[in-house]
Amino acid sequence: MFLLKAISSALFILPTLASSMAKNSSFTNPILPGWHSDPSCIYVAEEHNAFFCTTSSFLTFPGMPIYASKDLVNWRLASHVFSKPSQVPQIGDTDTQNGGLWAVTLRYHKGKFYAIVSYTPLSPWAVTGFLFTTTNPYDSSAWSDPLVFPLLDIDPSIFWDDDGTTYLHFSGIHQQTIDLKTAALGPASIIWKGFTEYIPEGPHVYKKDGYYYLMIGEGGTELGHHEVIARSKNISGPYESNPANPILSNQNTTEYLQTVGHADLFQDGNNNWWGAALATRSGPEWTNYPMGRETVLFPVTWEKGAWPVLAPVRGHMSGWPLPKRTRNIRGSGPFVGDPDVIDFHPGSKIPSHFVHWRFPPKDAFAVSPRGHANTLRISPSVANLTSSAPATTPEELSLVMRVQTDTRFAFSVDVEFSPEKEEEETGVTAFLTQTQHLDLGIVMLATGKRDKSGKEELGLHLRFRVTNVPSSASNFNETIPTVVKALPKGWEGAPIRLNIEAVNETHYEFSAASVRKPKAVEIMGTAPGTILSGGDGPFTGTLVGAYATSNGGAGKTDSYISRWRYQGKGQDIGNGEIVPYTPFVGA
Repeated sequence: MFLLKAISSALFILPTLASSMAKNSSFTNPILPGWHSDPSCIYVAEEHNAFFCTTSSFLTFPGMPIYASKDLVNWRLASHVFSKPSQVPQIGDTDTQNGGLWAVTLRYHKGKFYAIVSYTPLSPWAVTGFLFTTTNPYDSSAWSDPLVFPLLDIDPSIFWDDDGTTYLHFSGIHQQTIDLKTAALGPASIIWKGFTEYIPEGPHVYKKDGYYYLMIGEGGTELGHHEVIARSKNISGPYESNPANPILSNQNTTEYLQTVGHADLFQDGNNNWWGAALATRSGPEWTNYPMGRETVLFPVTWEKGAWPVLAPVRGHMSGWPLPKRTRNIRGSGPFVGDPDVIDFHPGSKIPSHFVHWRFPPKDAFAVSPRGHANTLRISPSVANLTSSAPATTPEELSLVMRVQTDTRFAFSVDVEFSPEKEEEETGVTAFLTQTQHLDLGIVMLATGKRDKSGKEELGLHLRFRVTNVPSSASNFNETIPTVVKALPKGWEGAPIRLNIEAVNETHYEFSAASVRKPKAVEIMGTAPGTILSGGDGPFTGTLVGAYATSNGGAGKTDSYISRWRYQGKGQDIGNGEIVPYTPFVGA
């Protein structure tokens, strides 16, 4: 009888376990939604079994974000490697919109974290390597000043061999030794030209079962992007190409997730292999992808002595059992995908996931200044958000933003602003580069009337305007007229709420309302996401935020931002399917 009961119980439990396992091994991509390009990820058992990922930051500051997770699904901003202008002062002088810090590699070795990255101004082409270290990845201030060294090309990666030699690998595919104390470099040599030999970049070396495995991206980060791998018994080669190359790609498919590549591999606490790569949610049309290059996750099967087998990247994924779902992870910032409910309380700081485009003007921002509690004061920059194409002189911008992390979202701020001079402006923006952005501003303009003395009268207006002047080919070749409306009667003397909403996968809507009647919305304009796709920003993605400018004039009126809100309304993962902002599928 006992045996029958045991068997009966087991038969009852097995489906439940199978169901639980299926749920716990399922997730949706991207795991780091929004602009999170060129991912590099590791697992560190010594840090309470935590995973860490980093992504490219280009011209944003602070830069080189580090995300931490214990379940591969809930990712929290842990720190920024680059949090002090003195670490990479070149960022302030970079005028090319796609220049800056490209493709970080994150590694952990003997109790220390290493983040290595390349800087390029793009024009002229020159590459510099920066290597940062820390023993505390949860504190931005704990990251070191960089070890600086010249590079022949981009995408540096670091590898320690068993004999203690430290190797540097970078695009080309080059290898050379590096002294981590002096930055002295050994001779550089090309160790593999790749599978197709077309734009070989993003190399990473892994040692397993007596082989050195060299994995790289190829084809450029466009529709032809793919990942390939080779191996050798000697780190310097010759390398044998995997007969199954490419091992990861969505090229020549109809998949929603495209441009898959620039991958990194890592193990979890159960020795299962995983991979992270970049992808764009564009479909093969590759015209509308305002969120840019995002981070996707996939399981990897890597048997002893064999080649790794990487699961194809899809919106819905399943694979190895995921660690138990938890948000018990340290960090300086919010979890990716969480909403913003920010009221700038006295004594608080600018949230750590907020970024600027290059370095902002000194003292341009203050939280809860005297007389304006629960606001963010923005002092205007002389320059506005737009630059000529290409920009020739880097200008400081009073601009603060956060990554658009949802296909569909609503963003709003309340604004107090009492300008005195013509063209003083404050507003909200959906921003890709200085040559591609959508803005809704409160601006002081001429009314067309004159006072009794004949002086031209000025008044507050709402202005929606689109900037689409990239130096590279644009995905949108039409014209959207600027819309200017006098501030509606009754709106004076109270904050004005400015809204941006991604109403669907392809369009943004801009509107305004008085906080006295927040539902009485004045729709100012719509614009397609293709303006925020490609052009001068093919490697980055859209950010949303607030700005203040005198538009080249003499105005110095501060604006006060309050009630900052960002709420995700869903992720499109392909085939018309929309899922909640969290990538976790299981209960």
